[in-house]
Amino acid sequence: MTVPERPALEGLESTWDAVWQRDGIYRFDGSAGRDRVYAIDTPPPTVSGQLHIGTVFGYVQVDAIARFQRMRGREVFYPIGWDDNGLPTERRVQNLYGVQCDPAAAYEPDAVYEQGSGRRPISRRNFLELCQRQTAVDERAFESVFRGVGLSVDWSLVYTTIDERSRRTAQRGFLRNLERGEAYAAEAPTLWDVDFRTAIAQAELEDRPVTGTAVRLAFSAPDGGVVEVETTRPELLPGCVALVVPPGDERFAELIGASVRTPLFEVAVPVLEHPLADPAKGTGIAMVCTFGDTTDVVWWRELRLPLRVILGRDGRFRSDRPEWLVEQRAWEALAGRSATQARRAVIEELAAAGALLGEPRQIAHDVKFYEKGDRPLEIVTSRQWYISNGSRDVERRDALLRAGRELGWTPDFMRVRYEHWVQGLNTDWLVSRQRYFGVPFPVWYPVDASGQTLWEETIVADEGVLPVDPQSEVPPGYQAAQRGQPGGFVGDPDIMDTWATSSLTPQIVTGWEDDPELFARTFPMDLRPQGPEIIRTWLFSTLLRSQLEHGVLPWAQAEFNGWILDPDRKKMSKSKGNLVTPAGLIQAHGADAVRYWSCKAAPGVDTAVDEAQMKIGRRLAVKLLNASKFVLGLGSGGAGASGRPVGAGGVADTIDVTQPLDLAMLAQLAAVIDEATRAFEAYQYQQALERIEAFFWQFCDDYVELVKSRAYGDGWPETSARSARAALSVALSTVQRLLAPFLPFAAEEVWSWWQPGSVHRSAWPVAAEFDGPGGAPSEVFGAAAAVLREIRKAKTMARKGMRSEVRRLEIDGNAEHLAAVRAAAADLRAAGSVQEMVLTESGDDRVLVELA
Repeated sequence: MTVPERPALEGLESTWDAVWQRDGIYRFDGSAGRDRVYAIDTPPPTVSGQLHIGTVFGYVQVDAIARFQRMRGREVFYPIGWDDNGLPTERRVQNLYGVQCDPAAAYEPDAVYEQGSGRRPISRRNFLELCQRQTAVDERAFESVFRGVGLSVDWSLVYTTIDERSRRTAQRGFLRNLERGEAYAAEAPTLWDVDFRTAIAQAELEDRPVTGTAVRLAFSAPDGGVVEVETTRPELLPGCVALVVPPGDERFAELIGASVRTPLFEVAVPVLEHPLADPAKGTGIAMVCTFGDTTDVVWWRELRLPLRVILGRDGRFRSDRPEWLVEQRAWEALAGRSATQARRAVIEELAAAGALLGEPRQIAHDVKFYEKGDRPLEIVTSRQWYISNGSRDVERRDALLRAGRELGWTPDFMRVRYEHWVQGLNTDWLVSRQRYFGVPFPVWYPVDASGQTLWEETIVADEGVLPVDPQSEVPPGYQAAQRGQPGGFVGDPDIMDTWATSSLTPQIVTGWEDDPELFARTFPMDLRPQGPEIIRTWLFSTLLRSQLEHGVLPWAQAEFNGWILDPDRKKMSKSKGNLVTPAGLIQAHGADAVRYWSCKAAPGVDTAVDEAQMKIGRRLAVKLLNASKFVLGLGSGGAGASGRPVGAGGVADTIDVTQPLDLAMLAQLAAVIDEATRAFEAYQYQQALERIEAFFWQFCDDYVELVKSRAYGDGWPETSARSARAALSVALSTVQRLLAPFLPFAAEEVWSWWQPGSVHRSAWPVAAEFDGPGGAPSEVFGAAAAVLREIRKAKTMARKGMRSEVRRLEIDGNAEHLAAVRAAAADLRAAGSVQEMVLTESGDDRVLVELA
């Protein structure tokens, strides 16, 4: 046994991380049977900058669960991944290096890129290499933070969502979806980010309040009158295809079926009925353009209206005059302009033409944005890949709802969010992106003799050669020289949405098709931990892919962390600029203190960064060091009468525990073990921490003080002294193990002073360890501790030291209470320096302390 002279928390993180790695403490044993395996589908964080404290917060909570399961004897399969493909990485690289991908640019094999501003065009291959290089740098930084905070993941199981295994799995999954008819390509109106120039899925939308302009326009009625229409998108007037009114609205009865003419452009459009027209909005008449918003898409589709495209993928109005417009001059005011510029221009033109009724007025309204974008989304028509998600298939939707009810949810109210999302789906899952750094679709298309690409005739890759890149590799039966030539082929130009890869994390980490033995041991997985904001994206899409491919849930349980709030109780996020990074907090308070703060929050509960609570966590970790040193200094780590090491964790440890106070303390500890175990099994780690922490402080403040004299042995019978030392040792061993999931560094440190191996591979305590030779009422410890607290209080109020003597101690209470006190009387006299103790049976509880 080696106990340092001055134990300290400083430096424990790096010391023990190195030992854990060297000894493979968290390495998964692939030979374990499925019944012993506990598999966690760890969320791969997006690698696009710095980790913030909210990310660490959720991962620490999961890690406490993983450590508990490992100590319970489960072989924990705990991989870690990095979500490094997609738009966030591209934007980071573009902004960091001042570059922009240009597929037409030539590859520069020796190109060197320094950080800077601008938009230097570089080839697709150079851009992808730069993305790979930068994500590798960021991933090392992320790993350093996760190691520093003590995540017990198996670092030999690291993956990235752009690595070969992930690309192969994603492409295989897509080809299986395509073969079964679940994946399909379609030319359709698509939500479009004009900055990233890519399609956006429904799950990636967010509404943001913006200030807009509402104007009232004068359409020309058939009788020469005016039809008033209010809109916030007057710039889309040249793309107007109809007016719609509420069915049965008498105000517009004479207009239904008639044709009116648009102001400025003089295009005839019909007036039609549709239930989505809101009689209370504006004038009650809505202008339908292709496209201003998703309601326009519904009207266009259901009313079978013509398609009039005026906006390009760059967010600017087309430069050529559309063929359906007669007025060239009016169009010239809009051609080539952005939506904002065109809005101002068309309002000026309307005012000059007398077609603007009243003055424009400012309004505040919600507009749809890409969650990572800076400008409102537009809707353009484009060819995209989709996966059927139940939005148009009632049977599939019902199956997804049933699967959600079969899944365990912690907390349960998160299930409601899932159900609302499934019930509110209105489009299939758009999985293609017009970007570069991602998983390519493994398909090509033939080019006919006239040079036209036959987009409806896919040439698919063989599963045996995955992953493939159709932009650089050749389909079966073709030569490289035939790319883009008549009679040749072209590769699919798009990549998969990052969620199309992340939705397969269970299949990626468990070795689907690549390692059948591992797959059988780990799939379906046991736990999916994640944040609540990605229920609609990650959880739903993962469950969908598993249902489509395997017909089962991908995991048995989903557990959710809450959001981290700033001091103003607002959610922390990169976009709001209110992030706190974990490095400074770990440096200031220690990793165990940050972990303590994280695990004090219940699943799904939003929490503010609270350094005061971290200080409490640090105090707890320091107390564990000091209490362990003190107890071990009493000789409590030696051998008992049985000859076996006391506190090694077996039933024999309690043989020497014979005194009522000691037995009562262990009985209380046994109850704590049961409560903490039940809490962990219910994924209520915070309840386990609360109960363990409360006992630990009582153990240190009350029990250790009560038995200190007896443990030293001076003037006490040997059996009494041995009982105290054995009880201290058993309790210390137990408490160190109970606190290990929360304070892994401090717990490992104190365990190493007197026990072999790692505390994190030791057995989780069970109450049966405390079955000793007879018992004692559990009230003995509580009663004695209560009296000791009164003695301390009296001495503190009198400003006397704790060793000062008590002349007389009077204790009143019922017979049961007095019996409990009497059983610990000798320890109370010694701990409180009591000269005379008087116990009086009474209906009222009272403690009177008379100091000497």
